[in-house]
Amino acid sequence: MRRFLLPFAIILGFAAVPANAQSPVGIAFVQAPEQSAGTCLADNMDKAFACAKEECASQDGVSAADCLRVKWCYPSGWSADLFVQHKEGIHWHDYLCGWSSREDLLAAVKVRCEGSSREWLLECTIVKAWDNQGREQELVYSLPRP
Repeated sequence: MRRFLLPFAIILGFAAVPANAQSPVGIAFVQAPEQSAGTCLADNMDKAFACAKEECASQDGVSAADCLRVKWCYPSGWSADLFVQHKEGIHWHDYLCGWSSREDLLAAVKVRCEGSSREWLLECTIVKAWDNQGREQELVYSLPRP
């Protein structure tokens, strides 16, 4: 009798999982320095990078060859795209991903922007942020002015 009940228990266990349950997604960041960027979420790295590269190359004058893989996190967790500018004028984007919560991501942003490198930064701002389900979030942070 036990042998017959086990398969039914397994089937019932799967049936208890909500139909809208999402599998984890990863996040890919691609950048064409000084030109464009792309970000995509997908369930595997190759799909996410292909999508991000296509987004990056969609800007006028930017080819897919200009768009370089920068970062991948799986699962994506809470993630952010930061605009960072040196006092001498050069600027770049820094990407944080894989954080467990909004609070953890904001703490990581604060460390990145106000940590030991703070003395040479003119600006450090969140451009975009995503929650652990890949939904864009409104997160605000700007480097405190001296």
